[in-house]
Amino acid sequence: MAFEAEAETTPRTRLFPFPGGVLELQSHGDESDDCSGFYLEIHGHIALNGHEDTGAVMRYRATALGYLRTDVSGISQQWDESEIRRLATRYGYDFADMVIYDPNSGRPPLARLKAQATRLDAEAVFVPSLEHFEEGEAPGSLVKKLDVVTIHPEETYARRAMPPLRDLPS
Repeated sequence: MAFEAEAETTPRTRLFPFPGGVLELQSHGDESDDCSGFYLEIHGHIALNGHEDTGAVMRYRATALGYLRTDVSGISQQWDESEIRRLATRYGYDFADMVIYDPNSGRPPLARLKAQATRLDAEAVFVPSLEHFEEGEAPGSLVKKLDVVTIHPEETYARRAMPPLRDLPS
């Protein structure tokens, strides 16, 4: 009898290949074999011809970044950072990094943000307000690649819904 109880709790491993990796599921005999309740989302290019595609990345939620300028946030920088994280979480994003721009650095304002967005394959960037961008508006070159979400007022400048922007070629 003791042996039968032990056999029921012995874990069983099942492997499921997908483009870019393998999913390993471990069950304990009392679960069904249909794997219901599991959801995978694959971002990137998926090869359908059977060849492995190194660009496919499995993740549970889309990635978001935060962006703010130290000269605009001033003494409320920590508050702005926490509000960015809070809203990104509320929208269901996996918050990956806060990009903080200091105008005294002499670097281009959006260079690090664009580099991080590309490196992390981010879907959105959260900012306290449009005042954190030059000229007080969402840059077209950024909106072309990412959804831009502002905290105050709470608005989204979506990649797919944007009309032609003036800093893009006609």
